[in-house]
Amino acid sequence: MLDRLGMTLPIVQAPMAGVSTPTLAAIVSNAGGLGSIGVGATDADGARTMIEETRTRIDRANGAFNVNLFVHSSVTADPDRERAWLEWLAPLFAEFEAEPPKALRTIYKSFVDDADMLAMVLALNPPVVSFHFGLPSADALSALRTRGIYLLATATSLEEAREIEAAGIDAIVAQGIEAGGHRGVFDPAKPDDALGTVALTRLLVRETKLPVIAAGGIMDGAGIAAALDLGAVAAQLGTAFVACPESAADDAYRAALAGPGAYHTTLTPLISGRPARAIANRFTALVDKLAERLPPDYPIAYDAGKALHAAAKARGEHGFGAQWAGQGAPLSRAMPAASLIRTLVDELHTIRNRKDA
Repeated sequence: MLDRLGMTLPIVQAPMAGVSTPTLAAIVSNAGGLGSIGVGATDADGARTMIEETRTRIDRANGAFNVNLFVHSSVTADPDRERAWLEWLAPLFAEFEAEPPKALRTIYKSFVDDADMLAMVLALNPPVVSFHFGLPSADALSALRTRGIYLLATATSLEEAREIEAAGIDAIVAQGIEAGGHRGVFDPAKPDDALGTVALTRLLVRETKLPVIAAGGIMDGAGIAAALDLGAVAAQLGTAFVACPESAADDAYRAALAGPGAYHTTLTPLISGRPARAIANRFTALVDKLAERLPPDYPIAYDAGKALHAAAKARGEHGFGAQWAGQGAPLSRAMPAASLIRTLVDELHTIRNRKDA
């Protein structure tokens, strides 16, 4: 995998939608890793702009980058459930002198329903495309393979990994329960075994024939070395890059990452409608009042979450933001991305030299 993508470092920067930027991705790729942009929260035009900018910023002739797509199931609206959710959140909107939306929208289109996104990706032909929440159709995969695009997909279980392998994907991202952001489960209604990164990586290395990229809780060179010792070909880091000035994280997000909440990340569906690991804040604390309520499906619930965050932020309250972070968040270091890459490499070399001594 590394040779084919021109990677000289076993480091993949996670495609954090809304946080990863073309600048950040290019810095990682220019250093010899695999930089990533997440386009699941935009449309084909927005994704085109991000891909084109990333490409122009990469200065290595063989420098690859990854474009991540959300492949969740088609959404079915449930007006009664959505109305009940807004009624439940109404007192919080009132606290910030705001009205909740009259109705909720499907704010993000899944790649499975987005012919424009597929056409755009085929036209721009990025070196790597990855999938989260599931897999696109066999026809879409065939079209992408025909263009010579290297394909990745996230698995949280052996069952999902076997589906990925059977679909002809090139490599698997093994997402442990420690990982920040959205859990990549194919079907959130099914029981989740919540496998950690160590167990999942070893399982997929042993039980599949595909290269495995370990993801979840990895923040430094020691974590990368551990992932490689487990048989992974590379480690994917997301939370480690949030504090870099090149990320799109706002000041409140950065402050939360450096604060006590980082020691208490939690997996919650409240913000977006799908399980996602975030820094503990006022939004995640609502779980204590949830009772039997269920948020609307992703991404419909996210429409409410974003509206509540905007209302609170306008009044100086930042505790309703989607401050995604993994369990390794307290290990975060605020430094430019290029410096972080050099630090990670130095730490990795130190670990390897100790083993060779």
